[in-house]
Amino acid sequence: MTAARRGHTLGLSLDIAPPAREVLEEARLRYEPTAGDMLPHVTVLPPIDVDEDALPAVLAHLESVARATAPFTLALAGTGTFRPVSPVVFVALSQGGPDCTSLERRARSGDMAVETRFPYHPHVTIAHDVAGAVLDRAQSDLADFEATMHMASMGLYENRDGQWGLLREFAFEA
Repeated sequence: MTAARRGHTLGLSLDIAPPAREVLEEARLRYEPTAGDMLPHVTVLPPIDVDEDALPAVLAHLESVARATAPFTLALAGTGTFRPVSPVVFVALSQGGPDCTSLERRARSGDMAVETRFPYHPHVTIAHDVAGAVLDRAQSDLADFEATMHMASMGLYENRDGQWGLLREFAFEA
């Protein structure tokens, strides 16, 4: 019998800065009480499982991606939805979407070239997997939301026992 190998469940994201973070966190908790497990963010890579022995290569890859990425402006404006395909309401990006898409493409390469269920669409999730009326209210309530922030890093998060925590932050250096 061999010992089980320890692995990691990792996700890569761009954190939303204050004061927009607090506004969006409060809104998310109104529509989805369990949303507090993770602060508002733009997902770069959705959760993936990585073996312990692969973690150094993953960290080196993401460090390389960050070094080749220039800081950029992220602007949020209004809401959107993935319904009827997926029961999700989100805050949309009005600036920085191409930067996020380029970052996702470069991060999801080499050993990190995992398949995704849906095409990449950068956004900030506000509510998902809740009743249609709740999704409608979330979409309406934040329709006029706007915020602009400087993105200078990305965070690699690890899920441990159902809680997400920052494992490492990678500064953009290009």
